[in-house]
Amino acid sequence: MNQSQHPVDLLRFNTCGSVDDGKSTLIGRLLYDSKSIMEDQMDALERSADITGGGKVNLANLTDGLRAEREQGITIDVAYRYFATPKRKFIVADTPGHEQYTRNMVTGASTAHLSVVLVDARNGVIEQTRRHSYLSALLGIPHILFAINKMDLVGWSEDCYRNIRAEIEGFLPKLDMFKDVKFIPISALEGDNVVTPSRHSPWYEGTTLLGHLESVHNASDWNLNAFRFPVQWVNRPNNPKDKTLHDFRGFSGQITGGIVKIGQEVLILPSGLKSKIREIWTYDGTLEEAFSPQSVTLLLEDDIDVSRGDTIVGLDPLPGYCADLSAQLCWMDSRPLKRNRKYYLKHGAQTVQAMVGSLDSRVNINTYETEPEPDQLALNDIGEVSLRTAKPLVFDGYTTNRLTGSFVLVDPETNATVAAGMLRPPSQLYRPEYTDFSI
Repeated sequence: MNQSQHPVDLLRFNTCGSVDDGKSTLIGRLLYDSKSIMEDQMDALERSADITGGGKVNLANLTDGLRAEREQGITIDVAYRYFATPKRKFIVADTPGHEQYTRNMVTGASTAHLSVVLVDARNGVIEQTRRHSYLSALLGIPHILFAINKMDLVGWSEDCYRNIRAEIEGFLPKLDMFKDVKFIPISALEGDNVVTPSRHSPWYEGTTLLGHLESVHNASDWNLNAFRFPVQWVNRPNNPKDKTLHDFRGFSGQITGGIVKIGQEVLILPSGLKSKIREIWTYDGTLEEAFSPQSVTLLLEDDIDVSRGDTIVGLDPLPGYCADLSAQLCWMDSRPLKRNRKYYLKHGAQTVQAMVGSLDSRVNINTYETEPEPDQLALNDIGEVSLRTAKPLVFDGYTTNRLTGSFVLVDPETNATVAAGMLRPPSQLYRPEYTDFSI
């Protein structure tokens, strides 16, 4: 990241909702109307028109890249697109609407700061609307935008829009996770209220969809209170021609929380060793301080043992440090999750063995009520579980820090990712008396 570039210049968002609610068409409209389509992309789009029949350009094909997607008119895989306006840069994930591809939606939304949930004005709120709203809240996405799409097919009825909005506002208190909620009536196919205001909705006085994306405030979404730095790589340049780097030994990774400054005292976990920050390096040179989510290389004042998988943290507040974990799981495998089965748990740059001790509850996606002690979690189920890892993890609760509080489970037999997990706040924090090796 360039030294002068602040992370709020970039907004990551995802589109979700039910099948054929217009997610891919909306992204295509955003790209087209913001003039973010290259000439070769437009040529390819025109050449692909024969696949959908009729010879008409389909804006959804800008994201639906698989032939199977274009033939069926659905989204199967997650597609990422990049575009920019003079005010902000964007990374958008177009996620599937089918229930069987819920795991793809979770993958695409896992890094989003804002979720756009599309609702077909003709059908109103359906199960997938509730499911994707719940998943957006579960994943800790702070901002949500409900785009009431296909308003042109209901004659731009204000009553239809307000009835859908009222139904959504009826279940939002059960989620209670979003910093802000926005409702916008649109027609993705025709472009109304997407980039330019629509003359068909004089009763709507709010901003356009792109206007909201450009103005939504996400500066406070990053956790800047507690310094966390999982070490991904020990950086030892091997260049015999440059003698100045002969003794260089830095620790590279992404700052997943907080701010770090030169001279700051830090703790290396799990060893418990302490040191101070000597230098902070980026691709463009050195910095006096850095903050989440920058990727940097840190040099310590003391020559101590730090390896990939270790975590460098600030002294206040300290992270959790324990092997007994409680977490919410989104189950993604066709084989159900059962008790006492071993998996690999990947958390940051570290992978450890883990066993599911108990299935505490499962969420009924229609009512948002919990069902206690289910026998299993099947594909696309969401539930609360207890785990035990082979060694303690350094982590924060997911609601405190999405980066240090998340993990995935991997099946050791198939090497497939079978679950995405969100850790509950730790039952115990790291205590210096565990290991006291201060230099």
